[in-house]
Amino acid sequence: MSDSTEKKLDATGLFCPEPVFRTKIEIERMQVGETLTVSADDPAAEDDISRWVTRNGHELLDLSKDGNVITFQIKKVK
Repeated sequence: MSDSTEKKLDATGLFCPEPVFRTKIEIERMQVGETLTVSADDPAAEDDISRWVTRNGHELLDLSKDGNVITFQIKKVK
């Protein structure tokens, strides 16, 4: 199954600190090398999640915006 290494987390409608908290929980459940795609619409999520990814040594592969929805693609590194 090719999509088994990519997980998705819908954090739209949630506000700080929930998007970061749920991202952390999902990443902890994953194996190294897997990718998590997070969607959030809290304006604070852009900085909060980006900083959390960097601080915890993971890799932010992509960050895109579509209207008020921010999508992060995060690779678990360690």
